Amino acid sequence: MQNKGIIGAVCGDIIGSAYEFHKTKDWNFKLFTPRSKFTDDTVMTCAVAEWLVEDSKHSHEQLVKIMHRYGEEYPHVGYGGMFRRWLENKWTEPYNSFGNGSAMRVSPCGYYAKSFEEALQLAQISAEVTHNHPEGIIGAQAVAATIFLLRNDEWFEKGQKFLKNHCFYDLDGIKKDWDDIRKFYSFDVTCQGSVPEAIYCAFKNLDSPKGYEFTVREAVSLGGDADTQGAIAGGIAAAVCEVPDDILNDCLDRLEPPLVDVIDRFNAVCSLK
Repeated sequence: MQNKGIIGAVCGDIIGSAYEFHKTKDWNFKLFTPRSKFTDDTVMTCAVAEWLVEDSKHSHEQLVKIMHRYGEEYPHVGYGGMFRRWLENKWTEPYNSFGNGSAMRVSPCGYYAKSFEEALQLAQISAEVTHNHPEGIIGAQAVAATIFLLRNDEWFEKGQKFLKNHCFYDLDGIKKDWDDIRKFYSFDVTCQGSVPEAIYCAFKNLDSPKGYEFTVREAVSLGGDADTQGAIAGGIAAAVCEVPDDILNDCLDRLEPPLVDVIDRFNAVCSLK
């Protein structure tokens, strides 16, 4: 198991899961507790990963089928209300959501894409099967683009400009107001209210020797949608920072073998790109 790539999102999800309904503002929270487990963030990240490696056409239709199948195999992992109904009723049309579900599952697109344009296109498809509201698509594209640019050393050329001009995410503004944001931030499941903060958590810590761990700690201790912001920030951080072996092993112990298998298959394909 590689300790970079989408495992970063999975570990961020598992670490954050214990604090989704037990909020913490304590940066030194315990990384793993008896409540730590994978959630819908991990399951749908793996669904997108399987879609990318199994469907050469990368069609909306195949992604919907794969997501429905994963929903049947993992029915009790904390899906949001509308998404749960979308799964249970086998709906094939989107429902105009701008929730952060589009951003929490998109990291495979940033790792799989061979070009910036492909990263944006795949992110859009991965979002719009359910989250076809403009903000839902933008949230997914912001995360996938950030991952792609970081892993290809193009961030300083394109990254912050793209986030500000295309996504309307102002990292400089967040940096300026970060102390107040941390103090007053609360639960927010919208893309526009949670994705920019999660992205900043990664950038605040990428240069640290413990960049991955510090990123996830920053995201979870915001006291918001902890598992999802952990998954988003962790997926981004792992483009540059390795997931520490102790964290990786603790998370692997909490994953079911089919999920580990799809992550391994995804890693194998991406290592050839």
